[in-house]
Amino acid sequence: MSNLYRVDGARSDGATTVSFGERFQFSGQFDHIFKEGMALVERTASYLDGPGRKEAKSLTGSVGVLYATESMRLTTRLLDLASWLLIRRARREGEITEEEAQKKRRRVKLQAFGRPSHVKGFSGLPDGLRGLIEESFALHDRISQLDRAMSRDQENDPLAAPITNPVAQQVGLLERAFATKLS
Repeated sequence: MSNLYRVDGARSDGATTVSFGERFQFSGQFDHIFKEGMALVERTASYLDGPGRKEAKSLTGSVGVLYATESMRLTTRLLDLASWLLIRRARREGEITEEEAQKKRRRVKLQAFGRPSHVKGFSGLPDGLRGLIEESFALHDRISQLDRAMSRDQENDPLAAPITNPVAQQVGLLERAFATKLS
């Protein structure tokens, strides 16, 4: 019989799962994405309050309406991304528990709105707005991917709510029937 030990030095009788989410939110990569996201929020606010406001006044007709629509969608998307980042940082800093983080996370909508680049008139929008929209979607895609990976961690956490696994149930029945551990 082999002696198995967990990373923390405790004896383990089985495989140890490493949580991607926990490792990620304590990494320099998280710090980088957090800073990048918050900088994008600040740049967008500065643009929309300054040069963007001036550029919007010169737009006419459907391009003016598109500017208003896309700037609101951009702001909403960035608020959701900033909320996600702030929740993960609060969890990392120990300001909230994992349960609180999950509860708060469920209120954040990381839904993928359609990309506006195919919309008629998009090319008529100011370069500054189009650039911020593209940057926000790139950040949105990365955070959505991280969120899915971190959600899978929660699903696979043995301390989380049990998930019915038919194969594991069958293996358990066989182990009990033959009074032995199958590995």
